[in-house]
Amino acid sequence: MSRKPQLRGRAARLARLLPAGAGRAARAPFVLLVVLLLGGGLIGLLVLNSALSEGAFRLDDLERETKSLTDEEQSLQRDIDAYSAPDALQRRARELGMVPGGDPAFLGPDGTVKGVPSPAAVDPAAARDPLVLAPEALAGDPATPGAAPTEPGPADTSPQGTTTPAPYPSDAQPSPYPTPGR
Repeated sequence: MSRKPQLRGRAARLARLLPAGAGRAARAPFVLLVVLLLGGGLIGLLVLNSALSEGAFRLDDLERETKSLTDEEQSLQRDIDAYSAPDALQRRARELGMVPGGDPAFLGPDGTVKGVPSPAAVDPAAARDPLVLAPEALAGDPATPGAAPTEPGPADTSPQGTTTPAPYPSDAQPSPYPTPGR
């Protein structure tokens, strides 16, 4: 039933010029081109998706690192604030043997003294028990680790009649409080 109609005249001559399988041969390159374009697009999307996911993992790692560094910075800032607090500064100063200053005096631009200076009040407990020791007091004899501590000698008397504290034993412990910056 589906017979090809017979061509006559001019149409028959033109039909002879074209090859018989030309219709099917023209479709194969087009189909191949479409398949290659679709395949290339899919591969391009795969590469793009991989690059985006790699960037997302890198971003996640950087956010985690930023959070840990921020936590560390806040912890260090809390330490600085604790060391800078007035009561902590006063405690460290007393441990170092410092005493509060007396009344200050000020010099004017013309050289006049304004105010009456007074010496710092010496705390008798700080004079008896300094927490900062001289290096020679810290250097003990390693050959006798279990030796009993030496007793302090008698106090020396100065020419003015005041007493000077005697040297302290080498087993005195340094302050248990950490020094900032060390």
